[in-house]
Amino acid sequence: MIEIPISFATAAAPLAALTGFAAGLALGLLHFLTLKRNTEFFAQGRFGRAFLLQLVRFGLLIAVMAVMAKIGAVALLACLSGLLLSRALILKRERRAS
Repeated sequence: MIEIPISFATAAAPLAALTGFAAGLALGLLHFLTLKRNTEFFAQGRFGRAFLLQLVRFGLLIAVMAVMAKIGAVALLACLSGLLLSRALILKRERRAS
């Protein structure tokens, strides 16, 4: 009988992918939904709030991506996939609304 060794990293890859994708989807929805609010702040001339919201948006994006990178490449790529899916969903919703 042939025994196939499975490393912890191999066994944890599906969990890392699921975690990364869920985090990316949630992060992307938050990121792109607040983009609309940020645009409204700029249009109203509320530059301080717009700049602060922009810093928070990108700070959160960087922090989550850094955590995913620490988990591994699978989690980071899955997070990016979730982020891109959320972007597509938000764009589709906004196109229907206009």
